[in-house]
Amino acid sequence: MVHVPKLTPADATAALRNPLAFIAGRWTPDPRTVRRAALAALVMSVIIVVTGGAVRLTGSGLGCPTWPTCTEDSLTTTRAMGFHGVVEFGNRMLTYVLCAAVGWAIVAARAEKPRRRSLTRLGWAQFWVVMGNAVLGGIVVLVGLNPYTVAAHFLLSSALIAIATVMWQRSREGDGEPRPLVGPAVRQLVWFLVAASLMLIAVGTVVTGAGPHAGDSSEVERIPIDWETVSKLHAVLAWIVVTLTFALWFVLKAVDAPGGPLGRTRELFLILLGQGVIGYVQYFTHLPEVLVGLHMLGSCLVWIGVLRVLLSLRERPGAAPGLPGPSAEVTVGTRA
Repeated sequence: MVHVPKLTPADATAALRNPLAFIAGRWTPDPRTVRRAALAALVMSVIIVVTGGAVRLTGSGLGCPTWPTCTEDSLTTTRAMGFHGVVEFGNRMLTYVLCAAVGWAIVAARAEKPRRRSLTRLGWAQFWVVMGNAVLGGIVVLVGLNPYTVAAHFLLSSALIAIATVMWQRSREGDGEPRPLVGPAVRQLVWFLVAASLMLIAVGTVVTGAGPHAGDSSEVERIPIDWETVSKLHAVLAWIVVTLTFALWFVLKAVDAPGGPLGRTRELFLILLGQGVIGYVQYFTHLPEVLVGLHMLGSCLVWIGVLRVLLSLRERPGAAPGLPGPSAEVTVGTRA
């Protein structure tokens, strides 16, 4: 039998005043637990994007016509709402699963010893982005799926993925000062890659807002731009991202960079190739819903891949317990 400590009135008061400090004082998670919690938050941030896309692609965006309740008279979906109500309400319920994953990451980060305030802050940043995006999602419904609010909803989800990716990476590192593994020229090239990727994602939301998948069977406002023209611009930006990735891989090989940046760049290149194939096939097959959904998943994976390349350009000494120390590889300097 596991001994359960007796909870005194003083303990109860302390728990009410500061529950995170109370838990941290009585539980020290294994470093792997912290990493898994951070990864769970990242996975859920991707899942919520994909299921949100499923809501739009099945025409269920107004399956629950109001917010925060599903209908004027019911908090949950009703039989009358049918399939679309189930899909929309199900996506709303997944927000609570996302909140639970983010909450677990916050608790695990707060309880880790020694305390790592940077991890806790990243966890709380995710929480507030989730709350903000939940409110924005409600506004999307209340304004009848206005395409500009839908685009903002997706961009805020991309910000959530970025924070979750950083937290996952930081949970696998120490808290020392970051030490660059490549020279400034290579880092500048990667920042160009990040900027191009952001433009690619932003233009992708315009393609969505102007395209045929409005998210509901009724007449829904679209962005007044020819979606095929914007799609071609989107494709050009995609080729720019692919070219920058290939150029980065070539430069890293030329300067004999450490294995981390090389490996992350190679992974990103493969993800981009898969995403490109899906993108062209969906365009020439008139945007079938399944391929559009896969393309949304690919967009998340590309963004994560770009961020992982950026984060691989440095290392932090003083690794957390149970993790290997800093790499012994030297920094690439003037040759970059």
